[in-house]
Amino acid sequence: MALFNDDGSINSIIGKGSSIRGDMKINGFMRIDGDLDGNLETSGNVIVGEQARVNGNITAKSITVSGVVKGNIVAPDWVHLLSSSAVIGDIQTHRLQAEENVVIHGHCISLVDESAYNDAENSWRDTKAIASKSILKNIHISLGDNVFSGASEENRAGADSDNRGY
Repeated sequence: MALFNDDGSINSIIGKGSSIRGDMKINGFMRIDGDLDGNLETSGNVIVGEQARVNGNITAKSITVSGVVKGNIVAPDWVHLLSSSAVIGDIQTHRLQAEENVVIHGHCISLVDESAYNDAENSWRDTKAIASKSILKNIHISLGDNVFSGASEENRAGADSDNRGY
């Protein structure tokens, strides 16, 4: 008999007035009424209360938001955004329900078809990975005595104006 592992029991709470900094990985249902500065990953459901502020990504089975989330939300089952909610980030889910006056600043992927959802999710992850990688910045690779550099924007701009032809 699993006394506290059903979907209706809240396993972890960040209470009103509480503040936590750091990534969290938990099992089960999570309710946030305070502040979380970090990523949250759970196999269960998440409720972000009206006074809650989350600065990080949330990955869960399903999520109900009535507070503020500044980060990406990934919840395969569903995402429910109440009228007082604001999400500044991308949302991925099979089902999205948003009430009036919700603020969303980001992309939404909400597809019921499993294969279309997976394709969209992979494309989204590829785009996020490329945007966050150092290939967009100046790269230095050292192999023994040889050093190879990728051109930064300043170097490329200088090379464009310096037409020596070699």
